[in-house]
Amino acid sequence: MKPWNRLLAMLLVPAALASPMAAMAQADERPGQGTEYSDKGADTCLGCHDPDSDSPGFSTAAIFQGKHAQRRNAHAPFGKGGLQCEACHGPGARHAAKGSKKKLTINNFKASSFLTAQERNQPCLGCHQDNTRNAWHAGAHDRNQLACTDCHRLHADHDPVQAKATQPEVCFACHKQQRADFQKSSSHPVRFGRMSCSDCHNAHGSSSVAMLKKPTLNQTCFTCHAEKRGPLLWEHAPVTEDCSLCHATHGSVRPALLVKTPPLLCQQCHAPAGHPSVARTPDALPGHGGAGAVFVVAGSCTNCHSQVHGSNHPAGAKLLR
Repeated sequence: MKPWNRLLAMLLVPAALASPMAAMAQADERPGQGTEYSDKGADTCLGCHDPDSDSPGFSTAAIFQGKHAQRRNAHAPFGKGGLQCEACHGPGARHAAKGSKKKLTINNFKASSFLTAQERNQPCLGCHQDNTRNAWHAGAHDRNQLACTDCHRLHADHDPVQAKATQPEVCFACHKQQRADFQKSSSHPVRFGRMSCSDCHNAHGSSSVAMLKKPTLNQTCFTCHAEKRGPLLWEHAPVTEDCSLCHATHGSVRPALLVKTPPLLCQQCHAPAGHPSVARTPDALPGHGGAGAVFVVAGSCTNCHSQVHGSNHPAGAKLLR
């Protein structure tokens, strides 16, 4: 081969093919777990991930206090085929090899992983398949590339998201508007530990709006507010249509989680003409054409229309009784 042809060939042939050693080095740097499992299973992992370590991400002691590390449980990772840690984290021989790029060779379930959220979720969804998770693909969390471990903590004594008292703080890390709503004067008792987000929402996916546990908002509300369900002889149309027409779902600065202050709330649908319900606005004060009606002070419209959600009384067509 002539010198210039040899030079041209060297330029055209990829460096990885021109040098087998360079190709091996490049392959070792590429992300990927490989297919081989470690020889000693969990003992290999514990050689570095010391259960007594105080370093974040390295202590594994708490995993042995949960269900995942129960060797007698055939459904647990430690009891399934003897793979132990690698049942979830994947083949670890390459990860445990001396000089390997640790972050590029194992499913660490962290956002910094080379794997996508869907790939990191596969070990979890491979076991956790039931009615509460069959709509994960239809939920907002999956659409926003959220991984299971963004909310759940497995290497911990207790998973905060599974406890009613600590679950909201996990959700509030993303849902900051809801955090503010629950601090308002009228709200559902989430901040007092009497309710949690999962009482109404299915975080693992739902075909309903806002990932509600029930098909509709009203059915979700009726699980606690059964007295509003009916059937009623005289129904109030907004009540049967959508509770959120009048009530804020998370919290409000007005009583009873109302979205507006009565009578303004009621007058969105009911015209005040011919009825003593002039709103007490600055224009209705003395000197501006008249005073606001005394009938709408205190309880406002509910001073008279006390059965605002509906009535079963024969004479309750106007929700007066």
